[in-house]
Amino acid sequence: MIKVLLVEDHVLVRMGLSLLLEKSSNISLIGEAEDGVQGVSMAKELNPDVILMDIGLPGIDGIRATRKIKETNPNIKVLIFTSRDSEKDVFEAFSAGADGYIMKGASQEQTISAIETVNTGAAWLDSAIAKLVLNNINSPKNQIAKSGVTEVNPNAGKIQYGLTDREMDVLSLMVAGQSNNEIAETLVITKATAKAHVHSILQKLCVGSRTQATITAMKEGLV
Repeated sequence: MIKVLLVEDHVLVRMGLSLLLEKSSNISLIGEAEDGVQGVSMAKELNPDVILMDIGLPGIDGIRATRKIKETNPNIKVLIFTSRDSEKDVFEAFSAGADGYIMKGASQEQTISAIETVNTGAAWLDSAIAKLVLNNINSPKNQIAKSGVTEVNPNAGKIQYGLTDREMDVLSLMVAGQSNNEIAETLVITKATAKAHVHSILQKLCVGSRTQATITAMKEGLV
């Protein structure tokens, strides 16, 4: 059973999420907080597996609350659940230690899946957000601004980190939020091979988690 703490200031949204979570057979809603300060306090008290965290909270916002929670207990997974869809908010959330980012317009199935995914240690990025961020990062204007040259080498990031073509495929699926098992199915490889590729990618990117690999891949324009 996945223990979930809900941190949301809007009463009606909180009620709706409570009903949604209670319908899931493998999720237990163990607490609800109405602001960031209370969320940080309840995280210490209840030690949830996953926190469903809004950004626009009174007291301290969800990003600051996430950072405080992760400093105290990095094992708690934080899934940002918000209506904000700006690239700035996404990067700030992941930089604060968030494990996933999902929009409030997501379906019940997507929300449950996101909670289950981050609980396993995999990153979750809402598809709409992924397209927004990746399009911005990979835009010619942005690439030229980064590189300071008039031509962009699409393989520069790959060469810099020493990633193989297969590892690039795996990294793209990691950014899309797929688990090792899903990656194996998508690429028609064994689960052990998928796990080995993920391990190699983490080492080459010099990161300690799939979430960090995802944010590095987006920041560096690797996918």
